[in-house]
Amino acid sequence: MVFILYRAYILLPYTNPTPKPTPHRRLSAFLLSPKNSFCMIYKLVSSWGPQKCRSDPEDQTMEYLTQQVLFRIKPASVREEKKLLVENAKIKKDIDDLKKLLHETQKRKAGILNTHKCMRKAMCDPSHRKRVAPPTQTAPDTRSETSAAHTRHDGRRRRERRGLDAVCLNSSDSVCALMREPKPDVSRLDLRVGRILDVRKHPDSASLHIQEVELGDPAPRTVVSGLTNHMPPEQLVGCLVVLLCNVKPVKVRGVQSQARLLCAVNQERMEPLTPPTAAQPGDRVTFQSYPGEPEKELNPKQRIWERLQPDLCTDAKGVATYKGVAFEVRGKGLCRAPSVSNGGIK
Repeated sequence: MVFILYRAYILLPYTNPTPKPTPHRRLSAFLLSPKNSFCMIYKLVSSWGPQKCRSDPEDQTMEYLTQQVLFRIKPASVREEKKLLVENAKIKKDIDDLKKLLHETQKRKAGILNTHKCMRKAMCDPSHRKRVAPPTQTAPDTRSETSAAHTRHDGRRRRERRGLDAVCLNSSDSVCALMREPKPDVSRLDLRVGRILDVRKHPDSASLHIQEVELGDPAPRTVVSGLTNHMPPEQLVGCLVVLLCNVKPVKVRGVQSQARLLCAVNQERMEPLTPPTAAQPGDRVTFQSYPGEPEKELNPKQRIWERLQPDLCTDAKGVATYKGVAFEVRGKGLCRAPSVSNGGIK
């Protein structure tokens, strides 16, 4: 009797008077049948809910790792945020300093321009000249003569003023041009090592030599120099020398010279500069304090070589220098004059 009541209590909620023969219904009937041992397991699992079913070790591991990652990321993001705030403050301070420096530079530049304008006005203003009063003359009281004299005097003053204004304008323009022109240095010279292949006398001059010099180019260059009275031709053949290679080619007594041979000179003798023995034709001569690149060709109107030449000389040891900086073939040595010390370079 008890068994019948228990069965009725269990089967009553699932009894359907008109069941439909579907796979789902069959599975439910199979699971809920008392003969099936999975009936209680199904009820127990369905009563747990979603939170109680998470007993998989993999899910627990993933949840733990997620919590750890979030725990690690949050302090790192806070530190990164603080670091960015510090960097932003530093950049803002640098920007403020640069703005102040820019304002000061602009004020200083404006002051210099105002000073130049005042100086130009003072130079061009004829009123700064001392005006000499015309001497009083005991001329007859004739209005026509007085007016004619005043007219001549005014015309002369106007002509002087125009001439003075033109002179002041030209002088100020030339001064400004000199101020704008950059001061040249020795880095603009293309100095290279060359080897003399052949020497012959100039056909039209007894004091000039014609040398064929190898400079690392596809063809040798022709150089005209005045070493006839100082060194015999056979002594020059095969020698390493220093040449200025970016000068404009010029004709010397009918022969075109394509480079300039640099020589050390004193009151007694003149001899070519000698590069280090390890140097090869085409090696560039550089200066440690002047790292610029040479020009392709020097402009003769700027007279760069003539402006730099007074600062080229040899020291007490015979080393060729520019303002105390030695002629150097990088990694191979210095350029020297064999026997000329404290001399000039031409």
